[in-house]
Amino acid sequence: CDVVSSSVEEANCLEPVTFYGRLAANTLFNIWIKYKPRLPEWYYNEKLLKVGDSLAQIKEYKLALLQCYGRYLQQFISVNLDDINDVHQFKSTFFPNGFRDKNAALTFHALQERNVCIYQMICSSDRNLQNPESLQTCFNILSSLRLTMQVALPQENLCWLIYNGTILIYTICRHLMMIGQSAKVLEYLLWASICMESSIPLLSVHYLTWRATLYTAVSQCYFDCQASIHGEIFARRGLIKIDELKQLENTSSSMENSETKRVFREATLKMSVMIFKRAVYESRRKPKSFFRPKLRVSLKEAQNLPWPRTATERLLTEMFDGVAAQFLAILEALSDSSRRVLHPAPPVPDEIEIRDVISELFFAGLEILSGNSIKNKNLQ
Repeated sequence: CDVVSSSVEEANCLEPVTFYGRLAANTLFNIWIKYKPRLPEWYYNEKLLKVGDSLAQIKEYKLALLQCYGRYLQQFISVNLDDINDVHQFKSTFFPNGFRDKNAALTFHALQERNVCIYQMICSSDRNLQNPESLQTCFNILSSLRLTMQVALPQENLCWLIYNGTILIYTICRHLMMIGQSAKVLEYLLWASICMESSIPLLSVHYLTWRATLYTAVSQCYFDCQASIHGEIFARRGLIKIDELKQLENTSSSMENSETKRVFREATLKMSVMIFKRAVYESRRKPKSFFRPKLRVSLKEAQNLPWPRTATERLLTEMFDGVAAQFLAILEALSDSSRRVLHPAPPVPDEIEIRDVISELFFAGLEILSGNSIKNKNLQ
């Protein structure tokens, strides 16, 4: 059968077609052809997409794509869907009757699930995205999601599509970040964050944990791109947004809810960790003209001192209450894609101060794992 775009045609080649898969596809194709003339159009379209959702749930993405979502979208377009990058063209193609049309929600759903299926099929055949075509298809999906969400954003009743879209954008972007594509996915993560802030229904406390996760991903992208100052700035911006929501919640009795307090605490922690990631290093950098004394207190001598023993541990204590949060901050501060901290040789390009911080982070982490930091804190 015909497909909706060349991306689907490419995706068709991603998975080998088994005999049973071909038989199932042909059977479903014959059912659609047989019953379409006998059923009301709205009922046919609704069941078509429900079958697609059921197939996607059991990971039959190819069948769902070709026989359900692709079949539904055929009624609108017969050219490459990825060539549509203009909002006006997008609206005129898929929503000629406006967004109040009873099929508008179905169309948005089909467009989004089509992207889900294509991405899942790519992951099945090329998990590490080593094929340039797979990589390009992922960026095509991200562009398609952004365009769809841009059109849906003003419609509050479509907040579910915005929320689901941010999840898919985050999933794909994290995948791409793992293979060194942070610079290219930054704009999409920023877009997802702005969408969460721009949709009134998604500004509630219920979605704050997810919004903080998106903020964290943006900050991590900046750090990966060696723009740590922007990563910290964005994290501080996230703290401001969290505080704004907290102020609104303070006007009601909902803040008495322990679950609400936990959500705010977790979101604040995520932002604080990203701020610490840069602050722990920048607080120790010295101007080039600054004279540094040669004598320093060694970590071996500091072992017998009470916690906090070093400048790094003092900063940890100031910014984080519990040892779990402190250890998370340590792990994040050490996870720098440009610094091979576990390499047997010292990090030569870094300043001496940065080497000291790295050593102190390991020193503090070992103390936390041993439980001595809690014992020392209780003794004070």
